[in-house]
Amino acid sequence: MRETGGVVPVPERRPGPGEGNPPGGAAGHHAAGLPHAAGLPEASVPQTPAPPSYWPLLLLGAAVLPGAVVFLVGRWGDAPAVQAWRTVCLAVTVQALPFLVLGTALSGAINAFVPESVFRRILPRRPALAVPVAGVAGVVLPGCECASVPVAGSLISRGVTPAAAFAFLLSAPAVNPVVLTATAIAFPRNPAMVLARLLASLATAVAMGWLWLRFGRAEWLRPVARHTGHRAGHSRWDEFRRGFQHDFLHAGGFLVVGAMAAATFNVTVPGSVLDTFSASPSLSVLFLAALAVLLAVCSEADAFLAASLTGFPAVARLAFMVVGPMVDLKLIALQAGTFGRAFAVRFSAATVVVAVACSALVGGVLL
Repeated sequence: MRETGGVVPVPERRPGPGEGNPPGGAAGHHAAGLPHAAGLPEASVPQTPAPPSYWPLLLLGAAVLPGAVVFLVGRWGDAPAVQAWRTVCLAVTVQALPFLVLGTALSGAINAFVPESVFRRILPRRPALAVPVAGVAGVVLPGCECASVPVAGSLISRGVTPAAAFAFLLSAPAVNPVVLTATAIAFPRNPAMVLARLLASLATAVAMGWLWLRFGRAEWLRPVARHTGHRAGHSRWDEFRRGFQHDFLHAGGFLVVGAMAAATFNVTVPGSVLDTFSASPSLSVLFLAALAVLLAVCSEADAFLAASLTGFPAVARLAFMVVGPMVDLKLIALQAGTFGRAFAVRFSAATVVVAVACSALVGGVLL
């Protein structure tokens, strides 16, 4: 063969069936360095990602930031405003935590041990009569507002009229025994507040059920199949534990956030702003109703937050406790995911209007 001045390629000899490459030999090194030679696709070989170029900054921030936070808290932790914030936040959380535990435990027990067929047997067949019965059922069947949405969806999917399911959805977290007991403890010298909350919440739930019977449309309601209650073949105690754990952790996070927001509200908002709203009965009612929607506090704990808002009239604090368990940011998201966005927008807006009106009427008479 005539040379052309380049390197003549020599074909690689492959081992026969009885041959093999010794470990650490040239062929072994070649196969380890070139995955294709070993018959493996290149994507199957794990590649160690290179660290980002800014990783020293991440390490520096992880080392400096906690120390800076500790330094700032230690430096300004003794300030009067910080002490007041800490006192209000801890007081609201500690007072409300036992009722939150009891409420979520009862909600988990109902979900695990009480079948949905019980609701269908106790409700009248006529929808107009089933609505108030479902509203009153919320008094004796407590449930967290987070759990009432999937329960209502399950009732509708099993044949319960939507108006009755919505009345139960609104009344169960607002007028159950745990909530009323917490309200009585939060307002020990004002027993009329407990009665006002019961009547205003029941009136709102029943009115919304009847309004759905009159003006509700089927195309607004698109329930999603979700399981509630006991599953065949599963342990009821395990379902109770899982439900209690989920509801407590979910609602407990909102409780802490609500307590921090209430403490911040009490400490940072100037007195002149509070005087502007508290001096006007109508503005104070609207302001606390909007605050209840934004804070999204669990119904077992909102009475303690309302009691801490001492600068507002009693009717406004009643509106805070009536609106909160029925409409807030987390409930709007839950309703949109369960029944559809068209339903959540219309139903939540109408519920706020009816709840504020019922609070003003009942509070004006009793408070």
